Amino acid sequence: MGQIEFFDQQGSFRVHQPENYSGLYFPLAGDGGLKSCVTPTLGGDSKTDQNHFLLEPVSIENLHNNKNTRNFWCRVKNRGYWSACGSSAEAELQRFTEEQDESVLEAGFMWQKLTRSSRAYGLKAEITSFVTVDGAVEVMMTELTNMTEETLEITPVAVMPVYGRSADNIRDHRHVTSLLHRIRTTEYGVEVTPTMSFDERGHQKNKTTYFVYGSTGAGEAPASFYPTVAALIGEGGSFLIPEAVRTEKPGIAAGILMEGKEAVGGIRFAEISIKPHEKVCYNILAGITDDRDQIETLTAALRKEKQVRAAYDAVKRYWTEKVNVTFKTGNPDADNYMRWITFQPVLRRIYGCSFLPYHDYGKGGRGWRDLWQDCLALLLMDPSEVRQMIVDHFGGVRIDGTNATIIGNAQGEFIADRNHITRVWMDHAFWPFVTTKFYIDQTGDLEVLFERVPYFKDLQSKRGTDHDAGWNAEYGERQRTEGGEVYFGSILEHLLLQNLCAFYDVGEHNEIRLHGADWNDALDMAWENGESVAFTSAYAENLKEIAQCIRWLEQTTGWKRFEIAEEMEILFAGGREVYESVEKKREILARYLNTCSHNLSGQMVIVKAEQVCRNLEEKADWLMEHIRANEWITEDEEHGWFNGYYDNHKNPVEGLKDGKVRMMLTSQVFAIMSKTATEEQVRKICRSADRYLYDEKAGGYRLNTDFGEEKTDLGRMFGFAYGEKENGAVFSHMAVMYANALYRRGFAREGYKVLQSLLDAAMRFENSRMYPGLPEYFDLSGRGMYAYLTGAASWYLLTMVTEVFGVKGMMGDLVIAPSLMPEQFDEQGNAEVKLTFAGKKFRIIISNPEKCECKRERVKEAFCDGNPLEMDEGTEYALRIKQEWIKHLPAEKEHVIKVVFGR
Repeated sequence: MGQIEFFDQQGSFRVHQPENYSGLYFPLAGDGGLKSCVTPTLGGDSKTDQNHFLLEPVSIENLHNNKNTRNFWCRVKNRGYWSACGSSAEAELQRFTEEQDESVLEAGFMWQKLTRSSRAYGLKAEITSFVTVDGAVEVMMTELTNMTEETLEITPVAVMPVYGRSADNIRDHRHVTSLLHRIRTTEYGVEVTPTMSFDERGHQKNKTTYFVYGSTGAGEAPASFYPTVAALIGEGGSFLIPEAVRTEKPGIAAGILMEGKEAVGGIRFAEISIKPHEKVCYNILAGITDDRDQIETLTAALRKEKQVRAAYDAVKRYWTEKVNVTFKTGNPDADNYMRWITFQPVLRRIYGCSFLPYHDYGKGGRGWRDLWQDCLALLLMDPSEVRQMIVDHFGGVRIDGTNATIIGNAQGEFIADRNHITRVWMDHAFWPFVTTKFYIDQTGDLEVLFERVPYFKDLQSKRGTDHDAGWNAEYGERQRTEGGEVYFGSILEHLLLQNLCAFYDVGEHNEIRLHGADWNDALDMAWENGESVAFTSAYAENLKEIAQCIRWLEQTTGWKRFEIAEEMEILFAGGREVYESVEKKREILARYLNTCSHNLSGQMVIVKAEQVCRNLEEKADWLMEHIRANEWITEDEEHGWFNGYYDNHKNPVEGLKDGKVRMMLTSQVFAIMSKTATEEQVRKICRSADRYLYDEKAGGYRLNTDFGEEKTDLGRMFGFAYGEKENGAVFSHMAVMYANALYRRGFAREGYKVLQSLLDAAMRFENSRMYPGLPEYFDLSGRGMYAYLTGAASWYLLTMVTEVFGVKGMMGDLVIAPSLMPEQFDEQGNAEVKLTFAGKKFRIIISNPEKCECKRERVKEAFCDGNPLEMDEGTEYALRIKQEWIKHLPAEKEHVIKVVFGR
């Protein structure tokens, strides 16, 4: 079996015979512009958004048979014709036989190199694929080497079919939209400019041009072109045996216009004689532009081999620098995998939740929850722009505490919902504070809470239960007052509003209503009566932490009062008689929602910080007590767990039913993380999770036990096969959050088991069959599914830095409190992480020569750049370095902090 082999410290890896593994694909993108993916045989697609695909859209299920994509053919005189990327009928027949070409794939951040050697044709090809840093052009640089002792005469033909339209037209009006194509051959390539963008709701004149250009390594133009499918494959042919390659069919000259056909960037180069062991180079460039006049400028800059190599080096340099958090432990392979996990949040920022073969749901854009969680990773890697991102993203919150669910292409641009369906995910209001709190801890910037931001406005009203009949497009997408002015509220007001509205939005069991779903999108069939106990715990923690932030604010700035919209005052109702009554809670929420269903008055009230804090803490304490009293399930003295949900028939979802254990990981994660679970309950949850959810072969902790029923009163997940996706798979995201929760509560050994199980599963290539990284989930066989675009990567990085290495901010100060296991140190007893904090570069070394467990009382000494540091006595952390002290460190050098442990 094959395996991943790393050949440097930057995560670069190789795989032998990669075409023998199904479902492999690799992301290629710029920082903006093209978003591509490429397989070991150069399959895949390329696009800028849902409506502009350069190559035909692919999903995972047609990836293996998608042959009308990139190719590089060599017609070899007296020998036949050979696909340099192995995408041919001959290669398909020879796969898994002795006649199969030798192939090696090498890849790093945003680049792939495929090397194939053919004994039959005497040729070796190295095909390097990447997208330029600016995203303007996808490059396919092909180097051919004559491996024989005789001169070979070859005719190269590069092929890149041009889809040139919206993904919606993959079946809907596929032929009709080809009639819009205007195809031109130029000196160096093929251009496709459709006359209009086809949309029956209203066709638009098109300005976009799709192009495929080619040149020799010396910058020479092609000899001729095959600009249409018919011209390339001929009658009865296919992309696996194209007539233009199989025969000496002449190409079409430059300067020709063709109309109404499926287009191909088919480029025929002049016949060339290659001497023994000689190497020749060809460059193929493809892209999308709204300015056709710029194509010549774009491509001329990448016409020669030297220019392409310089662009390739720039790509490698740029993305390597982007991944600026690195780890060094006793396992170099694991460290390299962590490089890719660290890179995954960057990929999410580029691709959203769409635009890679497994992620074929949706039409682009990032989801609300995804955006806030990815900001966690960006705060560790590139915090410079995160403050403005946070401020802008709060503009997606509605005045009823819900939010737009999709982020548009521009920062601060929102879309109510990807599919124009009115719905509410009840967990969405939880995440903004999690990210904002982390930002405040990392920076000490409490002033961000007073940034004034508008509210999102659309037809949806009253937390998805009504429509605002008075709203229309002329009103706009910003909440207004009765005076017609756009209303701006502080970020603190937004946070209070989100969490307080959730507090009152309860079901029959006085837990927060599930609405359309929570974190688990597949719990989507209990709108009327479903409740999420899991996220009721989460909101309880938020209420406490918001109160803590307000207290910090009061201490550091002297602010004892602040203003909020007068309509919100009712949300600070208190007392057990309110909290324990479902009716009273619903009445309070209804009164608030009725006052702001269309406009706000624009009037403000002043509230006292201390009173607000006491109110929030009182609500949080009641929630936790309520959950402990009503939702704990005792199996025996050693085992127990929390019920996390109520279904649409108002029945508890978890527990024991008909002799079968029903347990969901999400329910336990937020009970542990929020401190709703007592320390003894955490121990019992761990034992229960190990007994009922842990599966080493599948990669660790499953999302739930097998309920054995479809359960249409809760969600579509129960219609999935057990062990797949949200129904009982090892779902990396929640598993990592389980680890994070355990580390936070001091259960480091248990948390380490969770993280290591996931990493081990990913690194078993013979099982996971995936490139380095963390998948969304592992199926029953342990195969990694939905590569790259998962929030699990952000949480894994966050947990490694802030919990495992214990490097985190505390109101702007740098705190170090590692929870490393003895096996995570190298032979010398060292482990290190490199990162940026407060604008300074740090290399933090945890030295543990005796490999003891990292506990506060075992810190012997600490240094920064060789100078001793004082330890804080009586604290949970080993070290706290004040923000003011960090500010005076030189910015140009890397600073080394060393913390030494011993018994």
